[in-house]
Amino acid sequence: MAKTRVHHHLRNSQEVEKLVADVLSLCASGSQLEDFFWEKKLTERLDRLLNSQHQAVLDLALDLTFKSQTEAFEILADAIETSSESIIYQHQDETYQALLIAIPIIAQTKYSIPSGPILQDEAAQIVDYLNEFVFCEKTRMSIVPWLYSIDQIPQTHIQTRQLLQQMAKSAIEQSDLRYELKNMPETIAVLADPRFIICTITALLGHPMFLWQAEDGVRVERSSVLKQWQQATHSNFVRLLPGCEFEVMLPDAFFTNCREADKRIRPLSLRAAINYLETTLELSPAELSCVVAAFGAEVADEFRISFSIKGHPDIIYGVVWPLYDRESIDPEDIDGGSGRNSTIRLIADTLHEAGVVDVFKHAMLFTPESCEDCGVPLFPNRSAEVVHAEMPLDTPAQQLLFH
Repeated sequence: MAKTRVHHHLRNSQEVEKLVADVLSLCASGSQLEDFFWEKKLTERLDRLLNSQHQAVLDLALDLTFKSQTEAFEILADAIETSSESIIYQHQDETYQALLIAIPIIAQTKYSIPSGPILQDEAAQIVDYLNEFVFCEKTRMSIVPWLYSIDQIPQTHIQTRQLLQQMAKSAIEQSDLRYELKNMPETIAVLADPRFIICTITALLGHPMFLWQAEDGVRVERSSVLKQWQQATHSNFVRLLPGCEFEVMLPDAFFTNCREADKRIRPLSLRAAINYLETTLELSPAELSCVVAAFGAEVADEFRISFSIKGHPDIIYGVVWPLYDRESIDPEDIDGGSGRNSTIRLIADTLHEAGVVDVFKHAMLFTPESCEDCGVPLFPNRSAEVVHAEMPLDTPAQQLLFH
């Protein structure tokens, strides 16, 4: 058994080396023709790795390039995402292109943001609006009748590719697809969070998919498509998200839209937390204090923002501000505790604009820790300790842990 594991490890190591070598060769290319050569080779290798479910190879190659080759990392990350969310599909002597689509809804509430199944009639109406206001004629699509939370969408490139392949087959061949939706992860109750509807759009290879790609008559702008889409679907999302304020984003490629939704929710999460504390504890924002700290193993992966009542050391609430692959925090910016980094400035500015005057920034990188009992993140206090956020004992009953 040991020999089998070692052989498998060596094979994976060789695959990682080949994948990184292809990306480095693409980075060093001096012409568009050579670019095409390496891009084709890279795409073919990624297709093999995705079809054989070698997520570990992809993760290690990304990790290696992230640490040493910024340009190579960005190229590789884009290529993996593209290969995961789009495929070429052959059916009855025709060649189709298929793209996995995420439709984000940025939601905020004082209660709970729903997730879960979408009724058949509701899903059918959303499909009609997509075909009328977003997608071109002669496209075919498939939709998952589920309102996803961030914890429920595909979490790996392999899972994304598998879902796309199933949905593309259903859309192109007009066949039924049964989705396994019963064992979805639980959704953590938070005050501001994105929700997603996932669909797949297909078209003959080389044909336009979106209305803004079509060249017949007057060109349609993305902004016009977004406005019509939002107006058409407003009542649908009022029914799907009762008690919520929300903004519906333009349907677009899966990874791009998931990342954009996560970025757009971050300032809203801070404002929602302040509104919640203001309402629940009957405090003005000026009566709150915040501690901001970077967390990560070697580089900052996220910021954690702690809330306390001004003049009291106890942390009553916490918000996590995640960072994404293309966002970097210079260690010097953290060590200096300054606002030189744009993310640090944005966090501080968002808090100040919401009325929180007392904002303390730690000049060090913290190790990410979570509560051993309930698994929620621990948050920093001014003394550089990471602690459990606990609302005061006399807090009114309905309270949500914001993370």
